[in-house]
Amino acid sequence: MSIFLGYIFLGLSLAAPIGPVNAAQLDRGIKNGFFHSWLVGLGATIADGIYMLLVFLGVVHFLEIPFMQTFLWLFGFFVLVYTGFESILGAKEAANLTPAERSKESYSKSFLSGFFISLFNPLTILFWLGIFGSILAKTVTTNDLSTVLLYTGAIFLGITVWDITMATLSSSLRKFLTSRFLVTISVLSGLSLIGFGVYFGIQAATVLFS
Repeated sequence: MSIFLGYIFLGLSLAAPIGPVNAAQLDRGIKNGFFHSWLVGLGATIADGIYMLLVFLGVVHFLEIPFMQTFLWLFGFFVLVYTGFESILGAKEAANLTPAERSKESYSKSFLSGFFISLFNPLTILFWLGIFGSILAKTVTTNDLSTVLLYTGAIFLGITVWDITMATLSSSLRKFLTSRFLVTISVLSGLSLIGFGVYFGIQAATVLFS
């Protein structure tokens, strides 16, 4: 049980650090409510699942190719910068929407936002193909497949717990914030996403010209 709880904590540790997904969840939750924020997290979790599957299939060395590294950094740059500018440009309008108007926002858009932010986030890739890959290699040698799947499920349970926590927190904040403060938070969230995007762009240039 202690090992199982340890893997849940590992999932929490993956999801908890402030990064692009958390910034997007905070922004969507404050603007549009719980389900939009949770769907951002769900989209990111599905992307995590894809990388977990790739680790199981042994597709690790493929991403060591410089071209693939550059492509991932650049795509992450475009996704994050676009999402960040969208958050900033729509901040004032979203803050003044009524609950009925906010509910008209597309759920699929929130889901795809989280999915693509995580899918093309090289830091996520480094975790799943690097850290998780090494953990899996060690676990497989000492446990059977059912145990490995149980521990993997524990990681995703930890991620899910954090996503629900973030969605609850961000959607609850709106009740206590003024429109001006909501605009400020949306702008800061957008700037955060753009900042991560610029970092990804710099990394792409480093790989490309090294």
